[in-house]
Amino acid sequence: MKKIIMYLNQFFGQIGGEEKADYQPTIHEEMIGPALAMAPLIKDGRITHTIICGDDYMNLHPEEALEKIGEYLDGLEFDLLIAGPAFLAGRYGVNCGRVCKYVQERFNVPAITCMNEENPGVDIYRKDIYILKGGDNAARMRNDMPAMARFANKLLNGEPILWADEEGYIKRGIRQTVILDKEQTAANRAYDMMLKKLRGEPFESELQIKMEERVAIAAPIKDASKARVAFISTGGIVPADNPDRIPSASSTRFGRYDISGMDRLEPGEWISVHGGYGKTHANANPNVIAPFDALKTLVKEGKIGYLHPYFYSTTGNHTNQREAARMAGEILEFLREDGIDTVILGST
Repeated sequence: MKKIIMYLNQFFGQIGGEEKADYQPTIHEEMIGPALAMAPLIKDGRITHTIICGDDYMNLHPEEALEKIGEYLDGLEFDLLIAGPAFLAGRYGVNCGRVCKYVQERFNVPAITCMNEENPGVDIYRKDIYILKGGDNAARMRNDMPAMARFANKLLNGEPILWADEEGYIKRGIRQTVILDKEQTAANRAYDMMLKKLRGEPFESELQIKMEERVAIAAPIKDASKARVAFISTGGIVPADNPDRIPSASSTRFGRYDISGMDRLEPGEWISVHGGYGKTHANANPNVIAPFDALKTLVKEGKIGYLHPYFYSTTGNHTNQREAARMAGEILEFLREDGIDTVILGST
């Protein structure tokens, strides 16, 4: 029977949460976490080992982490690596893609992962590996795991991998020749699509072109000493009681807070509610995420002409583009009223 390696982060590897995000890679000759749920779904292979690595450690020390994983795998026989699923977790998604690409290239063994289409790992690794389309949170695992298992079974059996929409993976930008029946000429297919379009019926073009929103680059500020500046953060810094109930992830709300009478954000009065990074340093000094101490100093020194008296905050963790654009539009109305001509957007 074919052998499979599973890659997980510290959370799904049952090591711990953000406090264990610096966990160095380890390998376990057993199934852990999602591997236990995946195993019964794979008909043509068995999971022999689980590799676990903290999200922060992999992000901060990728070369060392990958080399250690390579050392673990050097003495093993395996036919497939499965990473994740990673949902909309940005660090985890990037790490799953990084490990899959590394293993695929070093060991010439197929590797697959699964994540939401808005995960940053998709744009980085979609051309290198198979990324199955996944949900936006861990609750969708019940759907993601069977899809990963079906695809894994095809790879283990050496079955032909069909196009992205048919198999459920994210498009890789690779075109392949498909032989159709002789009646299905290009002219006939185009004619059928034209009739459907005229009738208002659904149809799908064979050559889809994704239209990316193009945002014009703003003109530079000529004189910062006269600039009217505002600060917006997706780092989740809010008053200690979180009056606007900003969620830790998948936010649909932002807070607007008056900072005109303070020179800095005081610990204990301001906290981070962000669910995507370790909050120890942010809670100890909120200004590392929302640097009002530095901004107020720049105003006093005359290096910035004016600082907007309100601070806008939300969490970018898992927040989709549609909601982000809507919130930006609402914040923009406040900024226009105050004649703001430049915005500093801070994250984590």
